[in-house]
Amino acid sequence: MNTVGNQAITCSKLDYVRDIIRNVPDFPKPGILFKDISTLLSDPKAFAITVDSLVEHFVGARIDAIVGIESRGFIFGAALAHRLNVSFVPVRKPGKLPAKTDRVAYSLEYGQAELEMHVDALSKGARVVIIDDLLATGGTAAAAAQLVKRRGAEVASFAFVVELEFLKGREKLGEIPVYSLVSYGPDE
Repeated sequence: MNTVGNQAITCSKLDYVRDIIRNVPDFPKPGILFKDISTLLSDPKAFAITVDSLVEHFVGARIDAIVGIESRGFIFGAALAHRLNVSFVPVRKPGKLPAKTDRVAYSLEYGQAELEMHVDALSKGARVVIIDDLLATGGTAAAAAQLVKRRGAEVASFAFVVELEFLKGREKLGEIPVYSLVSYGPDE
């Protein structure tokens, strides 16, 4: 049994991570139950479990780069890239990257958006993991994959801290393996 402060922890490590993520109702609009990972980030144990779990999953895999989606994908992606000793490539909102970029537009579950990546960020044939904090409908991750493939690189896997299974985002990502640490149903 582990303890955090004076609180005993009897659940598994990933149950601890799952339980620490906060629900915020009606954000960013009414009817959406937002999974807030700021509570995970503020808890050193939960953050360590998250990064360690990601590393354990990908250690030994042939990966050349981690592609992190703005902005929360940067947090986990940079830590994972560091631990795996591979490069980190940011995928950002338009106008945030200083050199020549490629851009893709896509649909979100509650709107439209665009992503950019530097055109020289990945080598042809590079194997990458695309990471973000949350998989919902899969639109953002699929858009990042388009950018990666346009550079001649290969998406070896997707990785997420949280998956909202009921939104079926995996289906949009095709045959590429998806690794998520914790998942939630529609009423959780």
